[in-house]
Amino acid sequence: MDWLTEFPQIAGRDLRLMSRTIDQHYRAFSRAYGDTIEAMFRPLLDFLLWFERLLLGTPWFIVLGVIVLVVWLASRSPKITIGTAIALTLIGVFGMWEDTMRTLSIIIVCTLMSIVVGLPIGILMSRSNRVQAVINPILDVMQTMPSFVYLIPIVMLLGIGLIPGLIVVVIYAMPPIIRLTNLGIRLVDKEVLEAANAFGSSTWQRLMQVQLPLALPTIMAGINQTIMMALAMVVVASLIGVRGLGQPVLQAITNQYFTQGVLNGLAIVAIAIIFDRASQAYGKRLQRHREAAHG
Repeated sequence: MDWLTEFPQIAGRDLRLMSRTIDQHYRAFSRAYGDTIEAMFRPLLDFLLWFERLLLGTPWFIVLGVIVLVVWLASRSPKITIGTAIALTLIGVFGMWEDTMRTLSIIIVCTLMSIVVGLPIGILMSRSNRVQAVINPILDVMQTMPSFVYLIPIVMLLGIGLIPGLIVVVIYAMPPIIRLTNLGIRLVDKEVLEAANAFGSSTWQRLMQVQLPLALPTIMAGINQTIMMALAMVVVASLIGVRGLGQPVLQAITNQYFTQGVLNGLAIVAIAIIFDRASQAYGKRLQRHREAAHG
C-alpha cells in the first residue's frame, strides 16, 4: 500500500540503467557523426569569421555610419536613428566596440540562418494542416526548453567552440520565424487568393507574388522576435565559446565585477532596442504600404 503515500516511480537502479544506456548510445552517435556534422557547418563558421573580421577591420566611423544609415532606411525615424548613433558612440567610448562587433556578427549570421531554414518550414506548415500538427509540438518544446539545457546535447556532440555556439543560437532563435511565417500566410485574404487563381497564377506565382508580400509584416514581426531570442542566447552561448558581449558578462558573474557586468549588459540591451525599434518601424511601414495598396 506504499503507493497510497508515495508516488509510484521507476526503481532507482532501473532509472540509472536507462540513463546510462541512453548516454552511451548518444556518446556513440557523437563519436561516429560529430566530425561530419561539424564539417557541414564549417562554411557557416567561415562566413561568420569573415564577417567578424570585416566589422573589426573596417574603421569604426564607417561601420557606425553604415549601421545608422541602415537603421534610417528601415525606420525613417529621426528619433530612432539619432538614438542608434548615440548608443553606438557610448558603446565605443566605454571600450566595448570590438565585443559589440563580434556580437553583431553572430546575431546577423544566426538570424540569416534562422530565416533560411525557418522560412521554408513556415511555408510548408501553412500549406498542410498535417505538417502543422507535427511541427507545432516540436516548436512548443523548443520555445519552452530552458536555454541551458540546449547546451548539453550540443556540447556532448561537438564539444566547445563557435560551431556548437552557432547551432545553439540558431535552434533557440528559430521558432518565432517559423510560427509567424505560417500565421502570416494563413491570414492572407481568401478573396485575394481566389482572384490570383482566376488570373491563372501558378502555385509558385501565388506564393511569391501574393502570399509572401501580403504576409511580410507578420514575417517581419517573426524576424524581430528571432533577433531578440538570438540576443538573449548570447550570454548563455558564451559558456561554450561564443565571443562577444556575453563573455565579459560571464566573467563579471564569476569574478563579481559589478561595473563590467552592468556596462556589457546595457550594451546588449542597446543592441536589442536598436534591432527592435528599427524592425518594428519597418514592419509598420510595410503594413501602411499594404493598407494603402488595398485602399
